[in-house]
Amino acid sequence: MFKHVLLPTDGSPQSEAAIHQGIELAKETHARVTGIHVVPEFHVFTYQADMLEDTREQYAKDSQAKAAKILQSIENAARDAGVPCDTVCVVSDEPYEAIIRTADEQGCDLIAMASHGHKGIKGLLVGSETQKVLTHSHQPVMVLR
Repeated sequence: MFKHVLLPTDGSPQSEAAIHQGIELAKETHARVTGIHVVPEFHVFTYQADMLEDTREQYAKDSQAKAAKILQSIENAARDAGVPCDTVCVVSDEPYEAIIRTADEQGCDLIAMASHGHKGIKGLLVGSETQKVLTHSHQPVMVLR
């Protein structure tokens, strides 16, 4: 079965639910997990208000603090379930690429991630990182709702 599960998270409630399901799967299969959070790169011209107000250094500091808090929830859940866990924070403007690259680098044999359920026009316009991972990944991807 699976030996190493990658658990991407953006800190949303959907991701939190998927994390718990992924950890349960890892526990049942005696696998380990790696949690990943992807932080967007800093841009001077952006639509994201937090970047407009920050310097590059302040944005990096704030992003790392937010990522640490998000990843701590994976560490806590894995510890409570008795599942070995590592976490990683990656800076990238393409989360799906960072997720796939991390799965390769870490030797993960499954990516378990949330679907945010965007349907119709919104799903087409906004795009889905889950859909992009499904399309481009060589590892199996389990989509959790």
